[in-house]
Amino acid sequence: MTAHYELSDHVARVVIDRPARRNAVDRATEAALQDIWQEIESDRRVRCVILTGAGDKAFCAGADVHESAGSGLSGLDYWAAPRPGGFGGIASRTTLNVPVVARVNGHAFGGGFEMVLGADIVVAVDDTRFGLTEPRIGYLPLDGGMVQLPRQIPYHQAMGILLTGRQIPAAEMLGFGLLNEVVARADLDAAVGRWVDDILACSPASLRAIKAVVRGTAHLAVDDAMGRRLPALVEALTGPDQAEGAAAFREKRAPNWSD
Repeated sequence: MTAHYELSDHVARVVIDRPARRNAVDRATEAALQDIWQEIESDRRVRCVILTGAGDKAFCAGADVHESAGSGLSGLDYWAAPRPGGFGGIASRTTLNVPVVARVNGHAFGGGFEMVLGADIVVAVDDTRFGLTEPRIGYLPLDGGMVQLPRQIPYHQAMGILLTGRQIPAAEMLGFGLLNEVVARADLDAAVGRWVDDILACSPASLRAIKAVVRGTAHLAVDDAMGRRLPALVEALTGPDQAEGAAAFREKRAPNWSD
């Protein structure tokens, strides 16, 4: 299996496991990732997801160009093919309401960078480089890059990335606001663990509602967005976590959240 996940203590860990190919995503890996995200969406035990690549060279180098170049498919064929959620099933996924932490253990190019754009929190190793490198080989960042990046950072910075295909150091990406934290490789797991612990300290119903509102109303005017009665929002407002959180605060104890 070239992509897999395990669930432990409410945390799902998704791993792209093709280190010999810098975790490039071929058709089999794409299919496996699609199945994984669907399974996670249907499992209420999941409160947080860690997305990473195997090894220490690359998070994900994007699509497996060796496979795509020999497939006989045109760029139009690729563009027309359904890929729910964008590259790797996560680059532009709007149906997943649990937090996704990208553990960027190495370079993230092309679709790999698009997967980072689909995460909620990003922690990267300090020698990581990022890039939407597709134009350098005559391709296009079709799976979220052209759409997601200009919505997440200022226009000129986004276009500087999109129109050059250059590889950008993690420190520069942190300055753009695309990363939450940049750490030495030895500190990566500890840093990710701190973010996960803080996520797990929150009500899962609250976090599902927050993510649903943020992802589901970005295209709306503020008044319209604030009045949108999304199912996750209604569930959080009517569920038991508000009463439990208040009781735990009064009693000076950790809350026992519902799933």
